[in-house]
Amino acid sequence: MSALSERSRDALAEGGALAEAIPAFAPRPGQQRLAEAVAEAFEARANLLAEAGTGTGKTYAYLVPALLSGLKTIVSTGTRALQDQLYHRDLPRVRDALGVGLKTALLKGRANYLCLYRVEQAKGEARFGDREQVSHFQRIVAWAGRTRMGDMAELEGLPEDSPLLPMVTSTTDNCLGSECPFWNECFVVQARQRAQGADLVVVNHHLLLADLALKQEGFGEILPGAQAFVVDEAHQLPELAAQFFGEGLGSRPLVELARDTMRECKDVAGALATVQPHAQRLEHATRALRVAMDVLPVRATRERARHHRDVADAFEALGLALAQLADALSPLRETSPGFDACHARAIDMAARLARWTEEEEADACSPDVLWYELTARGFRLQRTPLDVSGPLREHREKSRAAWVFTSATLAVAGGFDHIARRLGLDAPMTVLEPSPFDWNQQALCYMPPRLPEPMSRGYTAALVDAVMPVLEASGGRAFLLFASHRALREAAAALRGAPWPLFVQGEMPRAQLLQRFRESGNGILLGAASFREGVDVAGDTLSVVVIDKLPFAAPDDPVFEARLQAVRRAGGNPFRDEQLPQAVIALKQGAGRLIRTETDRGVLVLCDPRLVGKSYGRVFLESLPPLPSTRDVADVEDFFAEACSASVSATLLRR
Repeated sequence: MSALSERSRDALAEGGALAEAIPAFAPRPGQQRLAEAVAEAFEARANLLAEAGTGTGKTYAYLVPALLSGLKTIVSTGTRALQDQLYHRDLPRVRDALGVGLKTALLKGRANYLCLYRVEQAKGEARFGDREQVSHFQRIVAWAGRTRMGDMAELEGLPEDSPLLPMVTSTTDNCLGSECPFWNECFVVQARQRAQGADLVVVNHHLLLADLALKQEGFGEILPGAQAFVVDEAHQLPELAAQFFGEGLGSRPLVELARDTMRECKDVAGALATVQPHAQRLEHATRALRVAMDVLPVRATRERARHHRDVADAFEALGLALAQLADALSPLRETSPGFDACHARAIDMAARLARWTEEEEADACSPDVLWYELTARGFRLQRTPLDVSGPLREHREKSRAAWVFTSATLAVAGGFDHIARRLGLDAPMTVLEPSPFDWNQQALCYMPPRLPEPMSRGYTAALVDAVMPVLEASGGRAFLLFASHRALREAAAALRGAPWPLFVQGEMPRAQLLQRFRESGNGILLGAASFREGVDVAGDTLSVVVIDKLPFAAPDDPVFEARLQAVRRAGGNPFRDEQLPQAVIALKQGAGRLIRTETDRGVLVLCDPRLVGKSYGRVFLESLPPLPSTRDVADVEDFFAEACSASVSATLLRR
């Protein structure tokens, strides 16, 4: 055992530094073993795959060796919320407990920082949708004068999807760089400088991958010089990497380009007459293309779009509008940095559009898939690589650093082959630490009998009937997670008359939905795939998690379908090698919402009859924590009756 491993284990042991300094800290053998493995990987500059079941304490297990090692370390998390939690809560506790004086920094993508130039540009514009937006903008302007970091997360009450955010933050496309009049005050530049001087930097996967793919969001490279990387929630990385190593163009940046060119006109005399017709033509062509694409499926490969003459004509009109705008902006480039940037954006977008629409038909062995996706009012055109293991391996080897990939859901039936292949890892170190919870006492898995096949028309209605006795026994306090939004809506309609508060995804913002659910005390929340992970509701408020179907990837996903074909061409089995492992990891994520602490108790309801009717059902069940299972709803009722009895007894004892 290396010296770093010993120091890390001792810091996490009974009587160690963390136990002495953090009142709620409880030593856990699994956490100590995980810290030892992370330390070994750091010392050897090796690759480690580590699954740490819920309750292991993996955050402390990697922060301790990272801080004790003295290595320049990048820690990457799955979401901005986790990033903030790690940096503002967990990291200070561990650093103070260890007594190390290392410099740390928090670095987010540029869209998270206020752009002073764009705030100035937005002032005086009458494009606010309602009085609430006006009020929010006034708050932003007032805050801009006093914030030190410019992190938009400081502004409480501003919705994550607020239409104001693109108006007051920058992108790589519209950033003016060193030509910006606010360059010396730029919050992005300042954040970058703090990260360069820090010993440990907390980023998120989007920023990590942007840097790997040399799409630095204007930061320049943050990774060279780092000696160790810890990728938390690493199960998300392959899918996100496919986005970053590909290329896309959407309706939103096209419309923003048109509007940004109009904004620039107010500072250049005579520019409006030249620019306005072309900016308006671009915005119109973007919206016309979306209307033309109404005849297409919501998501499909490019070839589906090519078969419609009206769609092809709309693509041609959009390309012409971009070219004409670029021509109109060319003589204005010297008049302002903003016009110069808009001209470059128009050229770049025209090139992306041309590559997507005009490239020769991809052959069956193409490493990329060209596809599109429609939203209610927009579209996205995308080129996605089918396999990102090569570029991930290349960047990892080039770094000569230690790489630790960890998550509560990496293994399938105890093995790491699937995730190792997708990450391009050859013979990595591995460690699998199961959850330390007392599953026999804390949880029960109920699989309702006699449900019809999941694809049958009456499946959701039958599911609601089967789940009602569980909800009555638990008094609500449940998540119902669905594989499709249609099933979610059907279940919501069936539960409208139920005696518990109902919270349905799509009826209010996600954060508000969760907050209202927590406050209700006995609510039922209906959600789709996005609620399978990154949601933490501890305590009695959540005592039931219902999963309607095994979460196999949607059949209309063109990237996933192309990936299956690639597996088949390579001589593999698409179901065994791709569909099944992905679904297992997704199911583990959903099931992981149930038990979050040592005192939680709850029932996991797995409704899909394929779990017991198909041979592959065993792979799912073997990948879950070792919780007892039943097919008798009376056992569920007894489980909750015991909990109620224990609660009453505890109350009487306190009296």
